[in-house]
Amino acid sequence: MFAVCVKHAARLKGYAKNRWGINLAAGRKRKRKKHGGKTPERWWRWLVIVALLGIIVASVGVVFLDLLIRAKFTGSKWALPAHVYSRSLELYPGQALRQDRFVWELQQLGYRPSSAINSAGEYRVSGNQVQLYLRPFRFWDGDEPARYVAATFNSGTLSRLNDRRGQPLGLVRLEPLMIGGIYPEQVEDRIPVRMEQLPPYLADALIAVEDREFYRHHGISLKGISRAMLSNLRSGKMTQGGSTITQQLVKNFYLNNERTLSRKALEAVMAILLEWHYSKTEILETYINEVYLGQAGKRAIHGFGLASQHYFRQPLRELDIHQVALLVGMVKGASYYDPWRNGERALQRRNLVINVMAERQLIDAQQAARAERAPLGISTHPGTDSNPFPAYLDLVKRQLREDYQDRDLRSEGLRIFTNFDPQVQRQLEQSATAQLGAVERDYRLAQETLETAAVVVRVGTGDVLALAGGRQPGFAGFNRALDASRSVGSTLKPAVYLAALEQPRRYTLGTLISDAPVSFPVAGKEPWEPRNYDRTSHGEVPLYRALAQSYNQATARLGMELGVPAVVDVVRRLGYQQALPAVPALTLGGVTMTPLNVAEIYHTIAADGFYTPLRAINSVYTVDNQPLKRYPYNVEQRFSPQVMHLLHYALQAVVREGTGKGVYRWLPQHMVVAGKTGTSNGQRDSWFSGFSGNYLSVVWVGRDDNEKMPVTGGTGALKVWAELMARLDNQPFPFTRPEGVVYHWMDPDSGSLAEEGCAGAHYLPFVAGSEPQLHSPCYRRQAPDVVDWLKGILNW
Repeated sequence: MFAVCVKHAARLKGYAKNRWGINLAAGRKRKRKKHGGKTPERWWRWLVIVALLGIIVASVGVVFLDLLIRAKFTGSKWALPAHVYSRSLELYPGQALRQDRFVWELQQLGYRPSSAINSAGEYRVSGNQVQLYLRPFRFWDGDEPARYVAATFNSGTLSRLNDRRGQPLGLVRLEPLMIGGIYPEQVEDRIPVRMEQLPPYLADALIAVEDREFYRHHGISLKGISRAMLSNLRSGKMTQGGSTITQQLVKNFYLNNERTLSRKALEAVMAILLEWHYSKTEILETYINEVYLGQAGKRAIHGFGLASQHYFRQPLRELDIHQVALLVGMVKGASYYDPWRNGERALQRRNLVINVMAERQLIDAQQAARAERAPLGISTHPGTDSNPFPAYLDLVKRQLREDYQDRDLRSEGLRIFTNFDPQVQRQLEQSATAQLGAVERDYRLAQETLETAAVVVRVGTGDVLALAGGRQPGFAGFNRALDASRSVGSTLKPAVYLAALEQPRRYTLGTLISDAPVSFPVAGKEPWEPRNYDRTSHGEVPLYRALAQSYNQATARLGMELGVPAVVDVVRRLGYQQALPAVPALTLGGVTMTPLNVAEIYHTIAADGFYTPLRAINSVYTVDNQPLKRYPYNVEQRFSPQVMHLLHYALQAVVREGTGKGVYRWLPQHMVVAGKTGTSNGQRDSWFSGFSGNYLSVVWVGRDDNEKMPVTGGTGALKVWAELMARLDNQPFPFTRPEGVVYHWMDPDSGSLAEEGCAGAHYLPFVAGSEPQLHSPCYRRQAPDVVDWLKGILNW
């Protein structure tokens, strides 16, 4: 190029005459002599230099663009959000599962009712049978294929599972529900799809509508440019750009929406470079995943994969012709053709696309007519709520950040599988709404005076199944379950009694302790003088009854006899890791905790003294399903089974004859549960923490302004807890006597051994060798007051 420019300049210098015909040669000779032989026409040289510089700059620019295009297109194209999934519902014969709840979960997953079950994502209810076609899903341990399943229900139980031929099936898994995501800073979201995952007609329809010359041009279309120029000349402004699909991808992927000639020229150059390096299939696939197709709040919906979930609550591969046509039509303007806001306009655009598909013979006339008659078929609400369960997702994020950097969570497309159970969450939300409203009506409180927080955990594994951060479901505000640190009051009393029972030579469940008024000196302050809630003293009471009735005076006296450090040690071993005030008031729950803190403590109690960290996350995988981390079940025994058995008895006494006996207004008498009420000083906090054989639930009720309430643990939080547990498929707590524990009848008034049939006698467990040696006189009465709630639940 340089040689050509020099040669061209030399030829120009041979021009011998100016416009008036004057011979310049002699003048040149004279000027050479005058200027020492130098040529005065230096501007020619400057012209060459400028031209060369322009060529160099343009070449460098093209090289730079080429590097930019390849770097982004070949590497990680997008900052993919981390998607968070619930547990997958496992189906098996004999499972406790109601038919209506199963259908509800299918609806949450976007399954469609159909009269004929022929494709994935369809279901049909026929009497007590639900027929469905499972969607394929890639689980951590393998792929679950798409297949037909018939589930038969009987009296709240899944009685049979069969395939299409009627053959029995053992275990079947539904795909998990996507419950949220962790999004990039630009708040873009997408579900990348490959060409082989597209429904029929989509790619061809997109080309027919957006770029018919796609397979014949090399990035730009001269026909399209000419057509656009004519339109722009007629209108006197830039109204059309004549863009090919490749140019649209360049604009979306690399540039902005600026409408200038220089930007269009840059777009054309980049489109040519893109086509030079990559195949049509690669370009089309990237466009299908990049194109903007709507907005979900602040979150931009990009690509057909996510748009299908957003508008239809279905995977892209399941869409029918009319649904494909709607999405293709929206490429021209997602906001303008938004089917929720502009339904008629979207319908007209969809039908236009259907006609184009018919003209191009992508579908036949019959298919086109049927597709035009179909309604828009969009969901009643978006299927891509950014986070329908914000409180639980908050817990997931906090646990993830212990192992992952924030940028990885927002850009690497991680697949995060959790222990979240949508069924349990639904029952929790409904129970809280119903009971808080009832309490406010009963006590004549203004509506929405009370707030709540709750945690539900699977006993034994420590899996957090559901979590409520407040009264309003789905509200992404202050997460009270994780951040509301409130006074726990009597909720912490079991730690005092556990510390005592760990000393069986001093204390048993039958040991008599005084519930008389008590006063403890406090340095520099007034003496600490706790009082019972009913302002009544009860004399000498057996230890188990002091806990069951939540006597403050007896508990404070017991705690001070043990020593505050002993109580602190037990609370720490139960699982509380934060600072504890080593003061006398700790024995009555004079410390603030969150509901999650309390759940960790009570889970150790429910799990027979075995501590395991509560976990929301099950496993984390890459976007390509490569395992990154499993969150295994870790367990550590911190208390002996003998001592825990005694505490379990006392906590059952709470709900059978103590402050928590109201739970059996909701639960059947045969359901074995254990728990403890909690009321903070001044009735500012209402708690109930309790467990069955498979669920531990902790509920807090209070006011955000920390004002006094007319409710206690037994009249507030207990009601939410009891209704929730009544809604769940509970298993009775397995109250099994461990080796080293013996049972004796005991007279609670004297603390001596008694016999069955003695008035007021209780059948109490003792660590072997710790039982009392004295016998009390026993006289049968006409109406013996024998505590018999224990009968029928002992498993030996």
